[in-house]
Amino acid sequence: MRSERTPLLAALALFAVAFVAAPAAAQDQDDSSDQNGPENENLPLPVDRTVPIDMTEGSWISLDVSPDGSTIVFDFLGDLFTVPLEGGDATQITNGMAFDAQPRFSPDGTRIVYTSDYDGGQNIWIMAVDGSDTTQISTGSSNRAESPDWMPGGEYVIASLGSFRGGGLPNLKMFHIDGGSGAELIDDEGGGNFKRIGAAVSPDGRWIWYARRSGDWQYNAQMPQYQLEAYDTESGQRYTRSSRYGSAVRPTLSPDGRWLVFGTRHESDTGLIIRDLETGDERWLAYPVQHDDQESRATLDVLPGMSFTPDSRYLVASYGGKIWKLPVEGGDAEEIPFRVQFDLTLGPRVEFEYPIEDTPTFTVRQIRDSAPSPDGTRIAFTALDRLWTADADGSSPARVTDSDMSEHFPVWSPDGRWLVYSTWDGEAGHLYKVASNGRGSPRRLTQDAGTYFQLAWGPGDRIVAIRGPVRPYVTQGEGGPPGREIVWVPADPDSDSGSGANLIAPTDGRSVPHFRDGSDRIHMFRSPDALVSIRWDGTDEKEIVKVRGPNTGGSSDATPSMIVMAPRGDQALAEIQRNIYTVTVPELGVAPTISVANPDRASFPARRLTDIGGEFPTWAADGRTVHWSLGNAWFSYDLDDARAFEDSLAAASEDEEDEEETGEEDEGDDEDEENQDEGDEDEEDAEYRAIETRVLIEAPRDLPEGTVVLRGARVITMNGDEVIENADILVEGARIAAVGPIGTTGAPDGTRVIDVGGMTVVPGFVDTHAHLRARDQLHRTDVWPYLANLAFGVTTTRDPQTGNTEVLSYADMVRTGAIIGPRVYSTGPGVFWQDGIDTEEEAMDVLRRYSDYFDTKTIKMYVAAARKGRQHIIAAARELGLMPTTEGSLNIKQNLTETIDGYPGLEHNIPIFPVYEDYVRLFVETGRVYTPTLLVTYGGPWSENYFYSRESPHEDEKLRRFVPRDEIDSRTLRRGQWFHKSQHTFTRHGEFVRDLVEAGGRAGVGSHGQMQGIGYHWELWAMASGGMDPHDALRMATLLGAEGLGLGSDLGSIEAGKLADLVVLAGNPLEDLRHTNSVEMVMLNGRLYDGDTLNEIYPRQRALAPLWWWNDDPAGVPGVNR
Repeated sequence: MRSERTPLLAALALFAVAFVAAPAAAQDQDDSSDQNGPENENLPLPVDRTVPIDMTEGSWISLDVSPDGSTIVFDFLGDLFTVPLEGGDATQITNGMAFDAQPRFSPDGTRIVYTSDYDGGQNIWIMAVDGSDTTQISTGSSNRAESPDWMPGGEYVIASLGSFRGGGLPNLKMFHIDGGSGAELIDDEGGGNFKRIGAAVSPDGRWIWYARRSGDWQYNAQMPQYQLEAYDTESGQRYTRSSRYGSAVRPTLSPDGRWLVFGTRHESDTGLIIRDLETGDERWLAYPVQHDDQESRATLDVLPGMSFTPDSRYLVASYGGKIWKLPVEGGDAEEIPFRVQFDLTLGPRVEFEYPIEDTPTFTVRQIRDSAPSPDGTRIAFTALDRLWTADADGSSPARVTDSDMSEHFPVWSPDGRWLVYSTWDGEAGHLYKVASNGRGSPRRLTQDAGTYFQLAWGPGDRIVAIRGPVRPYVTQGEGGPPGREIVWVPADPDSDSGSGANLIAPTDGRSVPHFRDGSDRIHMFRSPDALVSIRWDGTDEKEIVKVRGPNTGGSSDATPSMIVMAPRGDQALAEIQRNIYTVTVPELGVAPTISVANPDRASFPARRLTDIGGEFPTWAADGRTVHWSLGNAWFSYDLDDARAFEDSLAAASEDEEDEEETGEEDEGDDEDEENQDEGDEDEEDAEYRAIETRVLIEAPRDLPEGTVVLRGARVITMNGDEVIENADILVEGARIAAVGPIGTTGAPDGTRVIDVGGMTVVPGFVDTHAHLRARDQLHRTDVWPYLANLAFGVTTTRDPQTGNTEVLSYADMVRTGAIIGPRVYSTGPGVFWQDGIDTEEEAMDVLRRYSDYFDTKTIKMYVAAARKGRQHIIAAARELGLMPTTEGSLNIKQNLTETIDGYPGLEHNIPIFPVYEDYVRLFVETGRVYTPTLLVTYGGPWSENYFYSRESPHEDEKLRRFVPRDEIDSRTLRRGQWFHKSQHTFTRHGEFVRDLVEAGGRAGVGSHGQMQGIGYHWELWAMASGGMDPHDALRMATLLGAEGLGLGSDLGSIEAGKLADLVVLAGNPLEDLRHTNSVEMVMLNGRLYDGDTLNEIYPRQRALAPLWWWNDDPAGVPGVNR
């Protein structure tokens, strides 16, 4: 037995101080009798629609029995209800947008404690049993409150409180109902990272039982996860009170103090154990019951709340969608019938249609690595992975070379005549020099191939760069390969020093080399937060300044992604959380640390230059202007102009104050006063903003020419239940002209006919959660994740959370045909809590990146805020025409509140099962698109482990053709975990997907990038494993996915006028869904490819260029004969 000591007396002493300091806190809190009515100023999202609910079953119902045994209080879809113990029609006692849950009666039965996000965070509240007289007990917008309970006297409540952002696991905290900030009962002084939830207090108040675990959650969890502990309020000691392999959770005590009931896992299901506390004997009380939530964050606790009747003879609990009364002495359970009838309030629906253009050209979405010329009249940059220049006003964009290599990181010579840049030709990288006016041929500066990043033109015409080895860059996925070095080469290839690279030093966490005027030292950013300088031999590193950003709820302040010294050496710029700052750099002899969390209060003058964010920041040559880009926009922020603007505002404000003091201001009439008020508001909002210039480049769109008929196949059109046997599909250019029985499409004479007799044609597959990470910074054209997915029939992808903006350029390259791959959509980088969104204005600023600059059509709201902030985000998205999706985050409470608020997408499965009509109806009515990504199942072992143990991907020849060998070997030869078939939960999660689609809801297939290509089919099969009809499964993989992305008018079905994205299958997936992986041919945008080789069949006959790993095996070399 483990024993730890935390005296309750000490905790209560601290608590008493807090209480005395704020004796009127409870009186100051909201005591409105209509706390949860439709209008709630704390939750800014208005009720937009209501849905009538009339149900007799529900999911994850937490309940309690009143002390007099007459009434049950329970939660249902975020509202609270009461029902007589014998059952009947339920009475609603809370309503509105707030999510209320986990109710518990007070010892005298007059009040109810519960959790609610009424104030915008998750907190503890108390109300009268009829829903009136509400009082907020805990406060804090970032709280995570769970499972409250009463102390026996009714003066204190105890609950688990943690932090919504950045950690802070739920721990037991006691509050007085009349006010105060409360006190934690247990302090992990010796360290540790423990979660304690589900408090249950003994009738005499001495013991507080709870479930304890290390950490918040674990992927592919191993049992046990939780055990019971009991806290002695007299001694402050804690005792471990269980040791079950299946864990022990949700302790519940009988009023007479004799019985303890808790949940535990047995085999694949959850049951209830009852323990006689007098003898220690245990036995099963019920099995199976509601499956527990111990393999996720358990934000509604690990099991729903349950309760004994006052006579301790029965346990009342919810499972199977119903409420049951279980006799303690054994025997059959008795159902307590209930019926809820109410109007469920919902936020606005956010749904848009995004037509896919097939015009001859399109506007390039991103310029990268932008650099101003020394005289400030021109800019050099990369667009479509090629080197360009333009005038400083964005006009006259033109390519500098006619090379077909990738070209990146341009730097100007001091006289502006030359540009040096980095290249990648598919096998190797080099540095080249070219005249900035584009005249003449580029000249190579490097002898040895490598990967060259982040160039700087230094004194003595020396080019400093970060160099990495070729093979790790080629073979590894995203991220920087190991072995990078700082090197220099002469800018003149004919110089006496030759063109070999000269080693300066290993990077050792340093990057972004640059120079300041009058100094021969190389300045660099050193991760995580320092600007340093070194000599040319790599020695004598000196710290110059450290910069830290705002703390947005994590354990430490945000750190920069780069710091760059100004040419004059008086300031530095820092990019932090995609915003650009400048700081004044003093010479102190030691490096100061400057926080820009609040630039007005920084230790030295600092300012934030951006409100919507920025990338690729750089200094102008004079050190007085900072430039950056965002999408295809180029920004210029003149520091002197900004200071002058601020000075003028300050002077105007002083003049106004002087006028007010001397009484010289005319009072004017009411209209004048109103106009004056408006002017005051304009002055308050006035601030200097960077000058924005758009660099608009029109690129040719890849459009096929010609007409073709695919003849003789079975066509599953997704136009309702339509299946056409022996069909013709007429394709003209990139679109479907007609589809129908053979000979009925009106194909012109001479049209090419491709025989697909005996095969089945379905619309191109849509992957709504595809992580297709391509090389960052130095781009490539052989993007194997694109190739693998296309070869396996995926013609449209959406990456929700790319981590960077490289995808904008890659997607444009696919549009031009320079890269072969599916349609590439994305959210761009996720919107995280680091964005610090707490207001409507902040939400609009952040989301404008995506609507106005990235043109993503969507965002990934990745746990960016508590409920109030999330509502600001969805409102901003609706105004800006964006369709957000969200991170599931193993958080069922968050999943439900986002659905109520109108978020149109959910990534990852809800962690609990089974669920019933209430959850299905909620998702159907809100139109939320559910992409469960069961390959990385939440609330159970990842289903990819199931497929790895039962399929043979290592021997799959097609997979080996399109996926590098190292990638396959690392995933298939040795895996760290194995799970018995009974432990997998994806089939149970699939039952919700089945019910959702059958009820008219939407779901999408998302492979999560787990095993590119074949992973899409594994995900589809896993989603359908809960008994889904094959046609529904195909509809989910095509039309429903397209509609969920706002692309349903152009994709997802085989109909005249839609884009020609088709998959030709050898087998019939209506007979066996596994035939989705019998891809014979793939048509993308009217181009037809062989499914095994990706050789283009129509309209061109073109073989796929060889991929590097095809000849990478150790063949033809000496070795041991075996």
